[in-house]
Amino acid sequence: MEKLEKIIEEVHLVFDIRTKTRDQALKQARLLTRYCANAIRATHRNDSKLATEYLIKAQELVQILHTDLAEFHDIYYAGYTQDALKEFAEASITFALIYNQGLPTPADLNIEHSTYLRGLAESAGELRRKCLDILRHGHSQEAEMLLNHMDDIYAVLLTIDYPDAITGGLRRLTDIVRGVTERTRGDLTLSLRQERLEKRLEDLQNNLPIAGQENKE
Repeated sequence: MEKLEKIIEEVHLVFDIRTKTRDQALKQARLLTRYCANAIRATHRNDSKLATEYLIKAQELVQILHTDLAEFHDIYYAGYTQDALKEFAEASITFALIYNQGLPTPADLNIEHSTYLRGLAESAGELRRKCLDILRHGHSQEAEMLLNHMDDIYAVLLTIDYPDAITGGLRRLTDIVRGVTERTRGDLTLSLRQERLEKRLEDLQNNLPIAGQENKE
């Protein structure tokens, strides 16, 4: 029984360490998600400086998670950790595409490929949101550029034909990207048609003779 007690003491020690590590990882994951949400919000508000600050803070947390969980692979690959890292990928990709910067790679972000792809897929929703914001002000050319990015994202996701166990459920997200992209294409088409119609009406109005001018002539 003395041997059993020593075994249980060791179990307690290991479990205490793992519990403390898990609790810390949960806090870090929640904070990382918050930084990413704030970065996306700042991006949509055209505050690139604030968005960059949040992304830098997020990048630092990603590195901390890597270091702290180096010996706890099951915690690192747990859903809550990878979901937070996915949010980081989404925020970083959204920022890069909206501000027309170089697209970050999985290595740049220090995340797994499957997590990166899920973040890439979800960035399409943020690009649609930005498109709609742009269209409300009539800047359709910039919206077309973002729609092209959405098309590119959908095209590359279609090439990832692997089991969901490998990709982390990417197939479902790819279907969502297709729907989001097509709705945005429809919104952009309507906006362009409206702009052309308004331009024609304006030209027609400008070419109409001023009231009473014909009679004088």
